[in-house]
Amino acid sequence: MKTDILALEPALLWKNFKHICDIPHPSKKEKQIVEWVQQFAKKNELQFKTDEVGNTVIIKSATKGMENRQTLVLQAHLDMVPQKNSGVVHDFDKDPIRPYADGGWVKATDTTLGADNGIGAAAMLAVLEDQSLIHGPIEALFTIDEETGLTGAFGLKPGFITGKLMINTDTEEDGHFCIGCAGGINTNGVLKFNREKITGQYLFYRVSIKGLKGGHSGADIHLYRGNALKLMNRFLWNAARIADVRIVSVDGGNVRNAIPRESFATIAFFESREKEVKNWVNKFASEVKNEYAIAEPDFTIALEPAQSSDVIDMLSQQKLFNILYSLPNGVIRMSDEIKGVVETSTNLSVVRTHDGYFEIQSLTRSSMESGKQDVINSIQSVYDLAGSGAAAIHEGSYPGWKPNPHSPLLAEAKKVYSSLFGAEPVIEVVHAGLECGIIGSIFPGMDMISFGPTIKYPHSPDEKVEIATVKKFWDLLLNILREAPEK
Repeated sequence: MKTDILALEPALLWKNFKHICDIPHPSKKEKQIVEWVQQFAKKNELQFKTDEVGNTVIIKSATKGMENRQTLVLQAHLDMVPQKNSGVVHDFDKDPIRPYADGGWVKATDTTLGADNGIGAAAMLAVLEDQSLIHGPIEALFTIDEETGLTGAFGLKPGFITGKLMINTDTEEDGHFCIGCAGGINTNGVLKFNREKITGQYLFYRVSIKGLKGGHSGADIHLYRGNALKLMNRFLWNAARIADVRIVSVDGGNVRNAIPRESFATIAFFESREKEVKNWVNKFASEVKNEYAIAEPDFTIALEPAQSSDVIDMLSQQKLFNILYSLPNGVIRMSDEIKGVVETSTNLSVVRTHDGYFEIQSLTRSSMESGKQDVINSIQSVYDLAGSGAAAIHEGSYPGWKPNPHSPLLAEAKKVYSSLFGAEPVIEVVHAGLECGIIGSIFPGMDMISFGPTIKYPHSPDEKVEIATVKKFWDLLLNILREAPEK
């Protein structure tokens, strides 16, 4: 049964999370929420400053008797991944996220929830607001645009924060302390094309692939879920050979750090080939459902009539099919050092049809710089082989976070966790990108750990956060604050 999240505990955290949900804050459009954070600081009579890119730090003095403790930096990003299923009416630039509690989880109505990293940000705001807590000096760092390029973290300048201990709140599994992460780099590919008028007894149809789980392109890449863009290209590549299908457009994916869940194409073929096309649709559906019976049980492919009068020129169509088939995707290599952890991966994330060109985006991740570069070389070779009209730019490279298993902050956090919960936390290195790598490069000597509540299916409309683990996250955070080391 759905209930109001404002009835949950800890009340102050959930109140602030509801405020965050009420304010549109997709990546690169955080102006409203940054202004709200500034007003929050003013309302609570706290010092703050905002840098030229929009990162904000709020400073809270130590409680009485804790002035001799080291400053602890708490860090979260303010942006969220805006994802919804096709057919859902929601404007992420204007409409609030609508959270609700149901069966031990908080979810959103038809969209991503933004618990990544809204729960972390809400916890930080609650710490700043609650005057009953015991803690040393705190710097609460709210960064922007983490999800689409980490540009907020990249924009930080030395001196913006002074603390040398930092807790990042962007880890998504209860009882896990993250001490390292992969680096990454974006690829923006283009393929130019011309349009051709076609005449004769042509039929136009829209092909829709839906029902895939999607998910985080780092944290979920090892689950080998279906990539809607790869599956659509597989369908079209064969349809062109079976029934001389031509394409009008191909589109799918929304953001580069999410595994594409849906893809759409408008196609044309002679009326006389209709039976062959529909037979291939049925055969393809059967093949995919058999291959992905466990990973993607809700996969669907459908045809519906469409209208157009032109198609992509044949040479460009062939080049597009070959590029999308050849681009590497998924897990490239597992780590030899850390069992069960992905070392290198790449995600074909977005394909869009524009006026005269296709846009093709990928995101490559690796904990090994050489591994990352090797995949980029592989991707570049695909565009080079495609020849005239095809090109790729690789940009936005960000460093990984080298783990320090001997971190003093980690040792203290482990001790607090064990005392609170009677168990040992899991120490891990994750394949997702965290801001810690960049922050560590800008503020040398920063001792960092990351932890948070359990969040399932981030970057998809199925995103949800486990209520019981939010309370554990809150209790752990407060106790670590109370045990901050002396200067």
